[in-house]
Amino acid sequence: MKKYIVTLVILLSLIGCKTAKKEAISQKPNILFIMTDDHALAAISAYKGFLAEVAPTPNIDRIANDGMRFNNMFCTNSICGPSRASILTGKYAHVNGFFKNEGGGDFNGAQQTFPKLLQKAGYETAVIGKWHLGTAPTGFDYYKVLFNKEGQGSYFDPVFEMANDSIVEEKGKFSTTVIKEDAINWLKNRKDATKPFMLMYQFKAPHRPWDPGPGYEDYLSEVTLPYPATFNDDYKGRKAAKDSWMRIDGHMNRKDVKIKPPSGLTEEELIAWNKYGNNDGEFWTPDPNMTDQERKNWKYQRYVKDYLRVVKGVDDAIGEMLDHLEKSGLEKNTIIVYTSDQGFYLGEHGWFDKRFMYEESMHMPLLVKYPKKIKAGSVNNDLVLNVDYAPTLLSLAGIETPNDMQGKSFVPVLENKTKEPFRDAVYYHYYEYPYWHNVQPHYGIRTDRYKLIHYYYDMDEWELFDLEKDPNETNNIFDTKENSTLIATLKTRLASLKKENKMDMSDEELKEMTDIRIKRRYRVEPAN
Repeated sequence: MKKYIVTLVILLSLIGCKTAKKEAISQKPNILFIMTDDHALAAISAYKGFLAEVAPTPNIDRIANDGMRFNNMFCTNSICGPSRASILTGKYAHVNGFFKNEGGGDFNGAQQTFPKLLQKAGYETAVIGKWHLGTAPTGFDYYKVLFNKEGQGSYFDPVFEMANDSIVEEKGKFSTTVIKEDAINWLKNRKDATKPFMLMYQFKAPHRPWDPGPGYEDYLSEVTLPYPATFNDDYKGRKAAKDSWMRIDGHMNRKDVKIKPPSGLTEEELIAWNKYGNNDGEFWTPDPNMTDQERKNWKYQRYVKDYLRVVKGVDDAIGEMLDHLEKSGLEKNTIIVYTSDQGFYLGEHGWFDKRFMYEESMHMPLLVKYPKKIKAGSVNNDLVLNVDYAPTLLSLAGIETPNDMQGKSFVPVLENKTKEPFRDAVYYHYYEYPYWHNVQPHYGIRTDRYKLIHYYYDMDEWELFDLEKDPNETNNIFDTKENSTLIATLKTRLASLKKENKMDMSDEELKEMTDIRIKRRYRVEPAN
């Protein structure tokens, strides 16, 4: 009898442990990680930039209004794949191995990522939308990611790679719509709703070529958009800026502004016709009677309106997701993050694209809502980085940050419990050259006031900006004699940051990294 009682007690104890463990898992917060591609702060009305009034984003703003807006979230390398790899791993691009899109090979999916650690801790994980890392996603119970065009995906008729290793072409559909519907359906049909979830909800938009979806083609058609303050920048004192191929007036192709091609072109001729204008010296104009300024203004109005149209589609899709969370009761225990892989130039410095360490492309939007820890309407100015996402999300889930992650948790910032600045400075490094826009590889340091940049591939040039006096970064004060002490201080701190972040290579070794050419692995696309 005693033996029976002891056995019964042990069984009940085991059942109790399992129940307690299940309850602990269910009490962990859900995580909804929303990410767009190339979304500039100027195109999010919560940031109150020059486009805020003409092109509001009310649904993205809901996250800011109910949570915290970060004014100084930065990427460590302003290019799509490397930023995404840093977000996943909590490590700089040179450490996780994915340091450039063009010729840099594929992401090593065998390495540690925060989705894998969440999955191990009992989370059901999924990624739906843009991935753009070459290898298939790992650490996810479910994935459906854009596959065609080397993982970039297309706005119309998108092709997806699925978790069951199948390829699905969504004929006649628009990518933003498909991603929105699939994400909501995944939440509605999860295998085990008692588990917490982590969903990476990731859009192609507003990446080039900015193709508006059905119903958005005429948005802003009757509006003349305002121009940024540096629209007619002359690049004085900034050789790398002058030499880049990102100018609206000189480096936008015909497809960028939706010029209808002539009939009768072969497929090869059509490709060449569409991309003409990408490179220096490839001049074309929609009207030979236009002046240089008129042509530049016309191109700006055309492409930025299309950019804002695809942003509008994303904002509406996010609104539907937020509504679903509220109606289903999931909102109360869900951390909602909104971000982009980097910023983008919307005419600032007369440019489109990203890559440079200047503010518009280095800045990433970050809005976080979590009522249990974040006061609604909060605004933060601390210096935070994309390598901080992984440790922060792990910390919020009650998981210890691995020692090899280079980022650090900004949970104390979310909780408004920091007495000192989160960071005194951040390190940035861009490697890719010359594709696509002839931007010189460079690295640098940004503090709360100053920015020091070194271009090292085809030139040895330095730039220094006082962001307090010159927020638009048009006045390079590096060669000013009275700044010699400041420059020495910044160079010393830059050297220490490089050492802290395991960037102990010489400039010659860095050039060799840029020169690496490793093809990315993609299967043959399905026939139409």
